[in-house]
Parts: sequence; C-alpha cells; structure tokens
Amino acid sequence: MTDTTNIIAIPMGDPAGIGPEITVKALNKQEIYDVCSPLVIGHAEVLKNALKMTNTNLNIRSINEPSEGLYEYGTIDVISLDNLDMSSLEIGSIQAQCGRAAYEYIEKSVDYALAGKVAALATTPINKESLKAAKVPYIGHTEILEDLTKSYDPLTMFEVLNMRIFFLTRHLSLKDAIAEMTKERVSDYLVRCDEALQRLGVKDRKIAVAALNPHGGESGLFGREEIEEITPGIEAAIEKGIDAVGPVPADSVFHHALNGRYAAVLSLYHDQGHIAAKMTDFERTISITNGLPFLRTSVDHGTAFDIAGKGIASSVSMEECIKLAAKYGKNFNAIHS
Repeated sequence: MTDTTNIIAIPMGDPAGIGPEITVKALNKQEIYDVCSPLVIGHAEVLKNALKMTNTNLNIRSINEPSEGLYEYGTIDVISLDNLDMSSLEIGSIQAQCGRAAYEYIEKSVDYALAGKVAALATTPINKESLKAAKVPYIGHTEILEDLTKSYDPLTMFEVLNMRIFFLTRHLSLKDAIAEMTKERVSDYLVRCDEALQRLGVKDRKIAVAALNPHGGESGLFGREEIEEITPGIEAAIEKGIDAVGPVPADSVFHHALNGRYAAVLSLYHDQGHIAAKMTDFERTISITNGLPFLRTSVDHGTAFDIAGKGIASSVSMEECIKLAAKYGKNFNAIHS
C-alpha cells in the first residue's frame, strides 16, 4: 500500500513555460526518489514533449489516483487532466488556456492534499498574465491557495542554505508597506512565525526583525518607524514568550542568520528579503507557504517564456523545492494533525 505521507504533489505549472521542462529534469534524478514519491498533476502530452525538448529518457505513466503510483525512478507518475488543445499550444506565449490549465493543476493538487492523499505540494511557475487572460481572479499561488483552503493571510518563508526569511508584507508599494509596519502587525507576525517554525520542527527559534531605516534609524535620526512601531511590536511579542530580537540593521541581519545566529529573519518588505536570499543562492532559494492545512514549497522564479521550449532551463530550484517538501512534509503533518 502506498505511503501517502511520502507523496509530494507537483502541479505542472503553466504548460507554455519552463515548468514541464524543469519537472522532468528534476525527476530524472534518483536522489528525488530516495526522499519522496513525486506525483505530477498536469498533462501527459505536455510532459512527453518536455522529455523530447530536454533529451530526457523517462516513461510517462498516467494514473487516476495518488495511491496507484509506482513512484520508481525511470517512470514519472502523472494524473493527467484533459484541459488543453495541444494543436494550438504555443510554448513561450501567454495563453488563456494555459492560465486556466495551470490553475486546475493547483486546484486538483489542493483537493488531494486536503483529502490526505498527498503529504505536500511542490509548485512550479505560473504566469500572472496567463491567469488574467483566463479570467482566473488571482495574481499568484499564495492567493489561490489562500482561497482554495479558506486560510487567512498565509505566511511566506524563504529558505536558502542555512537561512530562513519571513515577510511582514509582500506585494505592496514601499510606501504602502511602511504603512503596514504597525506594532500590532509586527507582534502578530512574530507569534505566527514562531508557530510556523515549530510546525517545521525547528527547535531553537530565535527570530531577528530586520530594521527599516539605515542603521536601524539611529535613535530617530533617520526615521522614527523603529522607535514608534517596530521595537514596541518586538517587545509585545517577547512578552508573549517569543524569542525575538531587533530591529537589527538590514545590512547585517541576513549575514548573521546565514551563519546561524538566528533561526529566521522577519523581513519588513518584499525586496528586502528577496535580495538577501537570491544573492545568497538564486537557484536554491525556495519559498514555503505556512498557515495552510498542508505544506507547500515553490521554486522562486517565473515561467521564463524567453527560454521555454529550448530545454536549457535549470532544474536545480525544482529539485531543491521537492527535497524541501520531503524534508518538512512529514513533520509538518504530524504536528498539524
């Protein structure tokens, strides 16, 4: 009988992007099968085309349920949805049918995760413009997953090498993000970050909060956000039992986290944490969505339409994404159940 606690669902992503290519490349590695049972949710014919593009010699095996998978190296188990007109599929182009298909792969994967048929999701790139063309009313994975699972404000966490980064705000202008940096939000997020680390099995959970202004504001010389909102938020979280420090100047906090001083950093805005992670190792920066009923990891790059179909896209990020889902999946589900 198949061990569902070991199955990682991989929604194939936008069929016109590099998702199918990096998926077949990643599943051409024995080491992936050594740590989990990978299951692709996508389209069998697109995967077969991806095998040709990448000169990858694997078998494609269509199944109807996760429990039917062989999960053996050399064969890709796929639950294939008949949701594409292959004759009109244009690799590297924005297409409504691809946006709709990508959404349906995610939707099916979520159904399986909520039913306990898979342990976690490892997602491939989707395209915002393709989603819009398909009239899918979301801008990305996080928003889709939030709605499909009826979750509230899921936490995004990056992991790269020895560093974890949470985000207080995500897709906001810098001006709007600063307005969201209230002491109440800082405190609430630190509590939620601690809970997320606990679910992932992290024992020592010291969290550093990055500063907003140069040198942490220099006691108000370069801004008062640290004095009026960020520091009081940290202090409120500490009173609730959270092991938190800061605000630590942003030009050094990520270096210290990478070297083990902190279990995680709470980044105040999108680019602050993204730059730190991607400069550390772009291909191995993996996104984890916390606050869902199941674990979800994701590559942190796009559909790369400019190189889609050429077989040259690197699968390193996809490999790390699947491995991280396997690393944290069982522990997450054991604590969450």
